[in-house]
Amino acid sequence: MNEQVTAGPLPAFHRFVSADEMSRALAVDIAAQLTAGVARNGRASLVASGGTTPGDLYDILSEENVPWDKVSVTLSDERWTDPLSPRSNEHLIRTRLLQRKAAAARLVPFKTAAPHADAAEVEVDAAVSRLPRPFDVVLLGMGTDLHTASLIPGSKGLERALDPTDPALVRAVHPPELANMGERMTLTLRAILDARWIVVLVRGEAKLKAYDRAMTGDDLLCGPVRAVLRQDKVPVAIYWSE
Repeated sequence: MNEQVTAGPLPAFHRFVSADEMSRALAVDIAAQLTAGVARNGRASLVASGGTTPGDLYDILSEENVPWDKVSVTLSDERWTDPLSPRSNEHLIRTRLLQRKAAAARLVPFKTAAPHADAAEVEVDAAVSRLPRPFDVVLLGMGTDLHTASLIPGSKGLERALDPTDPALVRAVHPPELANMGERMTLTLRAILDARWIVVLVRGEAKLKAYDRAMTGDDLLCGPVRAVLRQDKVPVAIYWSE
C-alpha cells in the first residue's frame, strides 16, 4: 500500500457563524442529494456518522421532505458495543435521525451478535454490499488526531482498511489500548470513496487546526482523513462552524 497521500483538488469549504445555521444548511443539502438519488435510481443511500457533532443535524434532517421510504441508511463506523448503549452510533441514528418523517428509512446497522468485530466482517460486508452504491451521501466527522470513521491512527487493521485494492467494504479495527476506544467496525477507504458526495462535519477551532494539518501533511497512517480530503475521485465538502 502507498502510505503517502496523492494530492487532489481542495475540498469545498463552507463556513457558518453558528452550529445551528450549519446544521440547517447541511440538512437541506443532504435532503436534496437524497431526493435526487431517488429520482435518478428509484432509491438512495446515506452513510451517517456517529459521535457528538451530528445529533442536531439529524434532528433537523429527520423533518426534511425526502422520500424516506426509498432511502437506506448505514453507518460510517461502529463501536462493538450494545446497540442500546448511548455510546453506540446505531443508538444515535435510531434516536435522532430515524424519527419523524425519516422513520420510514431503512437502517443497515453494523453490530451483530458476534462477540467480536473480526468475526462479523463477512456478515456486515454482505449487508453493506446490498445498499445502493455509489452512496448518494457519505457524512463523516474528523478527530483532532486526524481520524475519520474508525480509521484511527495506530489501530491494528488500519493499513488494510486504507488499502484501495482491498475488496472489502468494512473491516474490523482495534485502536491502541491507550485510546480506550474499544474494537470497532469501519467502512474501508474503498467503500467511503464509492460515493457521489462526501461531507466532513467539523466544529471548533481545534478541529479547524486539525483540518489544516490534514491538508498539509502526506502520511496516511498518521492522518487517515487525508485519504478522503486529498483525493480526486469524489467531491468533498467541509461544513465548519464554531
